[in-house]
Amino acid sequence: MTDTHCHLDYLEPAELAGALEAARGFRAMLTIGTEPAKSRRNLEIAGSAPNVWAAVGIHPTEAERWREYREETLELARHERVRAVGESGLDFYWTPQTRPQQYEALDWQAELAAELGLPLVLHVRSAQGDDRAELEVAEWLRRNRPPKVVLHAFGGHPALAEAGLEAGAYFSFAGPFTYKKNTRVREAARQLPLERLMVETDTPFLPPEPHRGKRNQPAYVRHTLEKLAEVRGLSAAEMERVTDANAQRCFGFTPA
Repeated sequence: MTDTHCHLDYLEPAELAGALEAARGFRAMLTIGTEPAKSRRNLEIAGSAPNVWAAVGIHPTEAERWREYREETLELARHERVRAVGESGLDFYWTPQTRPQQYEALDWQAELAAELGLPLVLHVRSAQGDDRAELEVAEWLRRNRPPKVVLHAFGGHPALAEAGLEAGAYFSFAGPFTYKKNTRVREAARQLPLERLMVETDTPFLPPEPHRGKRNQPAYVRHTLEKLAEVRGLSAAEMERVTDANAQRCFGFTPA
């Protein structure tokens, strides 16, 4: 089992210990940085657990300070436990006013990921009731064609699915995939190539059913995987093999 996107740095010490114990048998967990201090903490966690790896990056809601963060992010991204750059992307839900800086930070992180031969992890969130971020990221993917890219917590937007496929992206599904009303994302997952599917938790956010409303943890990724298996007509064991293989191919996790 692999959790391709979590934020272990958000967990309190006892909560973290419990979460790591519950996921002790996992092949890998990728804990994601959003700014340098959080990236440093994630690297500490990755150094203490053999099946935890880190991504280092500047979240779009932090983009106003991306130039300030650039040098330290560059240094951290070269750490031996880093397996991705991000999460980057566009967020018009929380910080639409920083759109220009978000693009600057995204372009720089895309260049960094390509330089280091690492996947670029993308966050995409529009304001309530519109899809501007999805449409703009779709256009950005068509213009830039990053060598390896992951659409984190993919929501099923058709234009983003099409552009992602053209760019060879991986599509990672989180807890909302299990929610009854989210039929669009499940229909997208039914149509996407199996070799492009992954699962995640976004711990401590986006918990799946039956843990909705609670703090998330990597062990809960199994619920998303089981729903994905159901949608694709596979057994959970078969889907676990598929998503583990995809995560391995994307991130290049190495044995501890």
